[in-house]
Amino acid sequence: MPTPRRSRPRNRFSNCIKNCTRENRGLIMNSVSTIRVRRGQSALRCSAALSGLTLLGLFGLCFAANAADKPPLAPDVAAPFSTNSRLSASLEFSLPALAADIERDIPRRLASIDERISCVHRRVLFWKVNANCDVWGYVERSGPVSLYGRGDRVYGSVPIYGALEGQGANRFTARIHGETEASATIEASARPRLGQDWSLDLDFSDGFRWSEPPVLQVMGREIPLAKYAEPRIRSELGTVRSRALTAARRLDLRDKAATAWRHAFEPIALSDSPAISLQMAPQSVSFAGMQAGSRTLRGSIELSGTAQTVIGQDRPAVTATELPPLGQSVDAPGAFDVILPVQIGYGVLKDRLMQAVLAMPPVAGLAVREVDLYPSSGKLVVGLRVAGTADTGPDAGRWVYLSGAVQADADGRMIRLSSLDVVTSDEGLSALVDPIATQLGSKMNVDYGVAYDNLLAAANTKLNRPLKDGFRMEGNLASARLENVSLLADGVVIAVRASGELKILYGM
Repeated sequence: MPTPRRSRPRNRFSNCIKNCTRENRGLIMNSVSTIRVRRGQSALRCSAALSGLTLLGLFGLCFAANAADKPPLAPDVAAPFSTNSRLSASLEFSLPALAADIERDIPRRLASIDERISCVHRRVLFWKVNANCDVWGYVERSGPVSLYGRGDRVYGSVPIYGALEGQGANRFTARIHGETEASATIEASARPRLGQDWSLDLDFSDGFRWSEPPVLQVMGREIPLAKYAEPRIRSELGTVRSRALTAARRLDLRDKAATAWRHAFEPIALSDSPAISLQMAPQSVSFAGMQAGSRTLRGSIELSGTAQTVIGQDRPAVTATELPPLGQSVDAPGAFDVILPVQIGYGVLKDRLMQAVLAMPPVAGLAVREVDLYPSSGKLVVGLRVAGTADTGPDAGRWVYLSGAVQADADGRMIRLSSLDVVTSDEGLSALVDPIATQLGSKMNVDYGVAYDNLLAAANTKLNRPLKDGFRMEGNLASARLENVSLLADGVVIAVRASGELKILYGM
């Protein structure tokens, strides 16, 4: 049985020649057949001549057949850069000012005492002596109200002074007389709490202590008078508590929270060039606790809603809603998140791509004369006008198209082209351009870290600004992670989620 003939390997240009018209194929083949190998020429020079003529035929006649391989222009739809976020509104009040307000409602004299007591009850010789005495005096506030805070409690104190006298109440005891004075300190502590109706409640605990208890000396006998003064003082403490609560509620936390709520809807220009703004739309509010320092009382609420970043001058109109009822309490205000979009124009990428092309040596006798970029269905299309190295005409060569994904590094500082493939159904043409695509894929990358750092710095500057009505805004964005990459009509947009804190402050 005869051995079957091996089929001759297909020339890598055969598919391209197959796609040409019959007349063009004839021209190419006729050009090849006119090569005459002179006696003594090496086979290597013959092969080079054949390859050169074949390349000229390919680029002069066959590229028109691949025009249908050009991917269509199809940019991504610009989605809103929106995220659920939380910011805190902290309302801070001066404890000395609050103490002065409370002090205005506390009278100077806390109690007046006018009592008749049994001051003598003893046996003198054969008689039992029972005598009454009249005790009178007063208890007054001897100093200012002092407030200070520690943790979630507020502590207050006020010094008091008492002066008492005792006098025998009848003729037998008329000569009995005594007087005393003593100092005490009223001490109180309260844990401020915010009710569902925005009322500020003070969970009081109070008391007082004598520096030296008041004692009346009568006929060598000590008569303690604290028990006569203390009921009056305790009765007055109830009045002090009521007046302190009234003073605390005059802080009007609901009105100030409503003002902070309205300020949260005001758009914030994060960057002027490019124009990027932030629009927040709070939806709920929760109490985040009271904290007290040596001179301040601070109440914090958490506003939760959406934070949307807008590119361009057109900002969405958002109308502030009414302050909603206070929701469930949270331990502390949560982190603030915002999407910062970094935009890289296709012109920048085109320049970078051209730099990479100029640094490349010719591949397979081909040179790239011009490049183009545009998005197509989630991929970045790279157009290359390719010509033979000997063809130096201004319009020489034909366009061939590559397509690849734009990939961002994990650290969020650089983008690069990934899986750059030749867009053609012609295997021969793909084999020619594949080496160029491989080199471009390895060299094409853009570092956008500086652009992001500049945007972050500009945003932090804009987030720190005065507001109206005695309020101000204070924010700081630090950590960031990559959100997504979009290929829009005018450039690549890298969306980075920046996290930090944003506060609306009053009195701080």
